Amino acid sequence: MKLKYIVASLSNYTNVRQVLKNEFNMSNRLITKLKQNKFIYLNNAETYLDKSLSIGDIIKCKIDFEESSENIIPIQMDLKIIYEDDYLLVADKPYNTAVHPSILHYTNSLSNGIQYYFNTIGLNRKIRPVNRLDRDTTGIVLFAKNEYIQECLIKQMQSRYFL
Repeated sequence: MKLKYIVASLSNYTNVRQVLKNEFNMSNRLITKLKQNKFIYLNNAETYLDKSLSIGDIIKCKIDFEESSENIIPIQMDLKIIYEDDYLLVADKPYNTAVHPSILHYTNSLSNGIQYYFNTIGLNRKIRPVNRLDRDTTGIVLFAKNEYIQECLIKQMQSRYFL
């Protein structure tokens, strides 16, 4: 997935960084990561963040890229996936299952099962739960398939605004 913005006026933004922060609502951390990995483009060429803009310029950001979760051991589980698309996976978390691996639940968390599932479908992505539930609580857990989607969903949850 690529985010795309076409500069129609210079009254809102004067450089690439402003577009990323204000139009796409990206965190500084994500902007830095995208820049370090050369995933920010101006008119289809790699660019720097303080590059001045002109009307008609096209800014693109690649937000779907491979990331590993080597700290999560993939374990086959009977997952109940309620919904999945290119950006999000929604799973039903059973009773007595932790969301994250921990010292007490290093190989039997929902994230271990999601890692195994991602490996079986060839999806090399970091495990990014958006919400968490207590180990003894059942319910749905959202997993974002990239950092940008995770940030967007967390911001929506914090503001209590969902589309």
